[in-house]
Amino acid sequence: MTNLDVANLRAYNQRLNQNKFKKPEEVIGYMGAMQAQEYAYAKWAIGLRMLSPADKSVEKAMTAGTILRTHVLRPTWHFVLPQDIRWMLSLTAPRINAGNATMYKKQEVTEDIFNKSFNVFTKTMQGGKQLTRTEIAKALNEANIATDDLRLTIILMKAELEQLICSGARQGKQFTYTLLDERAPMTPVIDRDEAVARLVLRYFTSHGPATLNDFVHWSGLTVADAKAGIEINKQQLSSIVIEGINYWMAVEVDLSKVKKSGTYLLPVYDELLIAYKNRDAMVPAKFRDKTGAITFFPTIMVNNQVLGNWGRSIGKKAIDIELKPFGNLTKAQSDAIKTAAHRFKKFN
Repeated sequence: MTNLDVANLRAYNQRLNQNKFKKPEEVIGYMGAMQAQEYAYAKWAIGLRMLSPADKSVEKAMTAGTILRTHVLRPTWHFVLPQDIRWMLSLTAPRINAGNATMYKKQEVTEDIFNKSFNVFTKTMQGGKQLTRTEIAKALNEANIATDDLRLTIILMKAELEQLICSGARQGKQFTYTLLDERAPMTPVIDRDEAVARLVLRYFTSHGPATLNDFVHWSGLTVADAKAGIEINKQQLSSIVIEGINYWMAVEVDLSKVKKSGTYLLPVYDELLIAYKNRDAMVPAKFRDKTGAITFFPTIMVNNQVLGNWGRSIGKKAIDIELKPFGNLTKAQSDAIKTAAHRFKKFN
């Protein structure tokens, strides 16, 4: 097995070219969590894994709360299911808060300020109210809590990590926050070992083949956590060694059915790239010096290999797509990319 086989397996297991889902919440449930700070592109990441993708179906799921958007891994924005948000946050929040401690101190946001802010959130959001950042800042300022610089972002993130608030429906183009207890059902509390085991199994099933360090990069947890989760799930995971590196994935993968083809216009921060610490399997050796372009911009993938960047501009009547290949494209590659571009335009 080669690095190209790894790339093919990852695209296959991430459901980019087989058994696509009907609903956005099915995508998120399978993937565990999907990076989502670039919202318009993040919706397309869900759409890529759907049988009949449509922007409005993802937006509808956000409005209804069947998928939520919050800080849960590393930390950055992720889509997650309401039934998963509590156990995931219980698992990841302690490490995120520890990592944020210096920022809390620098911005002089003390526990007393956090608690006072949380009381404001509870009072102003109860009854299903969904507030924009501007409305939240106004409520905090009226309670003599400063929200300048990064303080509002810090307070909101901390409230998310404490399982007090989560995403509400959008108001126009504005995001809102609402009380988690009024947005997501209460779920049974599970111990840390079970939470680690769940997250490990979800990751390696949907993202495998992947390494321990890939999981650590994606989750923000430790190597010890990864090893413990694999040990608990050892009957459901298998390992393969490629060029001396140990990869893990679900045992039920039928290697004879894995597709070697597939052309996608990946959004920025798509899980097929961002979810791995080492992305060499998906990037030809001649393009591995383009780390920034691959990490921070939408990418063109042909036969599960990165071949360039792309961008889009949305007008009133049409969507224009600009292709920025890293090298010359063959006719077959160009034709495949045109088909992928048509699918993106149809999504919007």
